Amino acid sequence: MSREGQGTSPGQEPGKLLSRTGRTRGGDPLAFNHQPSPDLAPWFTWFSVTDAEIPDGHQIVDGMFNDHAIIRILFCGRWTAQTRDGEVVLDPGEEGMTAYFGPQTRIMPIAGSGKIKVLSVHLGPGAASVLGGPCQEDMLDRIIDHDKLVGHGSLSSRFHVDGTPLEWLKTFEHELRKFLQINGTAPPDPITLAFEHETLANPSFSMTEFAARQDCSTRTVERIIKRDYGLSPKQVCRRARALDMAAALLGVAMEEEEAELRLRYFDQSHLIREIKAFFGTTPQELRNGNHPFLRLNLEVRQSRRVQALSLLPPDTIEPWRDPTAEPFSGE
Repeated sequence: MSREGQGTSPGQEPGKLLSRTGRTRGGDPLAFNHQPSPDLAPWFTWFSVTDAEIPDGHQIVDGMFNDHAIIRILFCGRWTAQTRDGEVVLDPGEEGMTAYFGPQTRIMPIAGSGKIKVLSVHLGPGAASVLGGPCQEDMLDRIIDHDKLVGHGSLSSRFHVDGTPLEWLKTFEHELRKFLQINGTAPPDPITLAFEHETLANPSFSMTEFAARQDCSTRTVERIIKRDYGLSPKQVCRRARALDMAAALLGVAMEEEEAELRLRYFDQSHLIREIKAFFGTTPQELRNGNHPFLRLNLEVRQSRRVQALSLLPPDTIEPWRDPTAEPFSGE
């Protein structure tokens, strides 16, 4: 670890993450993101692959913030995360390991060093409930060993550490299809799916009007959302507003949306309070900080929003991404 990295706050470590899976137009590292095939939706909403490296002797201290559960296969590198259970150390080596990351109520401090190869499957809203996963409320702000959770096999053994992003994604789809075929899983609750779409479009919607459109009571909505998100509808909407605003501050959102995203808050002091509550810092400090890991996380939600709300034509590269830095732009 770089001595200069000891004792720094999340986002303040100057080490540079060198990415081979994309970057923003401003040069910040990104993951390679990809929608799963239609037959895997809505249980799985997004795949992302990060192939990057932190220079020898350095450690990046930052944070991560996921709104839904994620299955992550990690190779190489070394990670420490401050979770609800205390410090969790992930040291996968070249054999790899699989971890289940629960949804988060706020930013989770995380530090990483060395080579970074992370393959992520983002579970859809309500997917854990129908796939036999753990209770989402119990998983808030936690990271657990996925292989121990399922009780059989080693998912990371299906992947090769030196594979390409497309090879990894193809393997993911193969393994997930096998799982769905064996388990004959029903889709997530339609109320949950409708609620998720509303949070992507504008998380300041009226809960009473939403319940009326679903032909149910607000109490029913509260019960279903608590089951599938682990949080109350109000908490989910607050978190969604903060995630969208933070993505804009870190340059991984539709640029023309930032003004509209700010209008979701009563005034500037309300915005500052909410960003501090979820990210532990002010909007300006968040914008100016070094947040490579957090940016990788936040971009996934924005990529989902672009697709779900048809903000861009199909197969269009998001405007914040540098098209010349895409993993396969030279092929």
